[in-house]
Amino acid sequence: MRPKAVLIGPPGSGKTTIGGALAQRLGVALRDTDADVEATAGKPIGEIFIDDGEEHFRDLERAAVAAALDEHEGVVALGGGAILAKETQDRLAGHTVVYLRVGLPEAIKRVGLASARPLLALNPRSQMRKLLEERLPIYERLGTVSVDTDGRDPDDIVEEIVKALAERAGDATREDA
Repeated sequence: MRPKAVLIGPPGSGKTTIGGALAQRLGVALRDTDADVEATAGKPIGEIFIDDGEEHFRDLERAAVAAALDEHEGVVALGGGAILAKETQDRLAGHTVVYLRVGLPEAIKRVGLASARPLLALNPRSQMRKLLEERLPIYERLGTVSVDTDGRDPDDIVEEIVKALAERAGDATREDA
């Protein structure tokens, strides 16, 4: 059992939005690991950070990602920082990982400067720049498919992903022959 696609990218890249539209297009379910973490903890991510700390959140996140990759056949959307864990990076090997690229101005516009996201609470623009600088090489390395999202309609992005998935499936079929 393998997900059809695993979406990665920074906050504001559209993982949940694109993930939902992609899942609908493919006729499968979306599993959002941030939602799984919140369900496990019984509270929003912001409260987990405040009450229990980032380390506890990251532990819950690693477990949520592992479960989603092992159990879900649809589309999986990972939280923006999930890829920081070496364990998660290793687990993503062999999966179709779609990296949703977004530039800093677009990410800020989508996330907003009054963000409820814990890692962006103080000086969101500076924090987002720092997150992008830290995570960009990891996203690029892990992505087996990369899609620009800046200024694009979600339907166009989904169409590009669907085509890339079909090409990858065709390549895998030819390799098996």
